[in-house]
Amino acid sequence: MSKTVHVDLNERGYNIQIGRDLRPGLSLAGSKAIKVLIVSDSNVDKLYGAKCEENLSSLGMDVRRTVVPAGEESKDVKFVKQLYDEAMKSGLDRSSAIVALGGGMVGDLSGFVAATFLRGIRFVQVPTTMLAMVDSSVGGKTGINLPQGKNLVGSFYQPVEVTADLLTLNTLPLKEYVSGLAEVVKYGVIWDAKLFSLMEHNVQKILGRDLDFLEGIVARCCEIKAEVVKIDEKETGVRAILNFGHTMGHALEKILGYGKWLHGEAVAAGMVFAAMISVAEKGFPMNDCDRLKALLKNLSLPVGSEDFGAKISWKNVRDAMTSDKKGIGGVPRFVLAERLGSVVFGCEVSENALEKIFSGSF
Repeated sequence: MSKTVHVDLNERGYNIQIGRDLRPGLSLAGSKAIKVLIVSDSNVDKLYGAKCEENLSSLGMDVRRTVVPAGEESKDVKFVKQLYDEAMKSGLDRSSAIVALGGGMVGDLSGFVAATFLRGIRFVQVPTTMLAMVDSSVGGKTGINLPQGKNLVGSFYQPVEVTADLLTLNTLPLKEYVSGLAEVVKYGVIWDAKLFSLMEHNVQKILGRDLDFLEGIVARCCEIKAEVVKIDEKETGVRAILNFGHTMGHALEKILGYGKWLHGEAVAAGMVFAAMISVAEKGFPMNDCDRLKALLKNLSLPVGSEDFGAKISWKNVRDAMTSDKKGIGGVPRFVLAERLGSVVFGCEVSENALEKIFSGSF
């Protein structure tokens, strides 16, 4: 049993397959002796690299695998160069494809390489984490980090398919799994209050990794992202709502250390900060802010300063926000909630209000 979600971008549209025991690469099948390079990380390759290679080879493809170190630090220009070298050694040409097997880091890095090698070759996403399944593998954002901030170099480049095998969630470390749940909560806040409520009432199924339940959750998140991307593929407008919690989240990742804090953990705390601003600036009900905080805590996600493990100052946070790519002239822009399921983007908030909210709730 599986679900299919279509991302409707006309000739660049593609399907997202969500289920169990899925075989990636079907969109590439039929091409004679197509050369494929699988990119994975040092953790995922041990678990699924050989199986992915076998599946693609059985479709008649000429397959090679390469591995980068696990962790956010690999989203770096050094590893872009390494993958270019591997692409050349593999004999990739414009009919070839790169397959990203792993989480968000692998997808972002591999997608950027696919977008730029030979000015663009086909790209397949095979997400193995919750975060990648519901968010980073869908929509075509690729990129790498700079010392000044996260995802400051990248491109919009759509995959030709996404294959999300839910069985890979069973081997995902708890910390990684829980991190991805923050993005699921985000979809409830920005688009679908019923999804938010569904999570509130099924925390144990979610934490117990009930795959029957999760199939519907992952599919709904992908449907929401597909709707948003169809409206605004390159984030010139409404797609910015997907950044709810990310302005603070990216700042926390930078301050606390990439890899020490996972993306979803930082976004969780960032969503609480954005919700508190929303109460003050947009009339977001305090009760709903409390519901958000409670759901995140019930999912074992961080919500404030008591979870940071280090004391951080508003100055450090504000300095980190200066390089956020959503800002203008060094002034951050926030996605703020009016109610559960409805947000507005591009909001500028006074410096005094930001510092007051940070000092009062963080």
